[in-house]
Amino acid sequence: QVKLVESGGGSVQAGGSLRLSCAASGHDGSRIYMGWFRQAPGKEREGVALLASNGNIGYTDTVKGRFTGSLDNAKNTLYLQMNSLKPEDTGVYYCAADPSVYKLWAGSGRYWGQGTQVTVSS
Repeated sequence: QVKLVESGGGSVQAGGSLRLSCAASGHDGSRIYMGWFRQAPGKEREGVALLASNGNIGYTDTVKGRFTGSLDNAKNTLYLQMNSLKPEDTGVYYCAADPSVYKLWAGSGRYWGQGTQVTVSS
């Protein structure tokens, strides 16, 4: 059973930065794909930065050039550096993981963290 624990959320003003972390534990060493999703108030959950099968990270259009995801395999930790934050980036950010990259990208990952709140004020 994989456990995901997010940290790093908080409140910032527009233009500020935050760095989220997602630590994975209980992993047996087999390949899993990890990614970040977010859910804004009144909106559906969306993928933000997802690990692809080629090892690259794919980003939703609204965060390209502002958010950078990275994976530290030694620490089993996924990061999301968020710069130039906008009020529309406000929401709960979730880390997800699945052995299938297809299920991860479909938003149907097997494992989910508890979420961390990001609030950006104008």
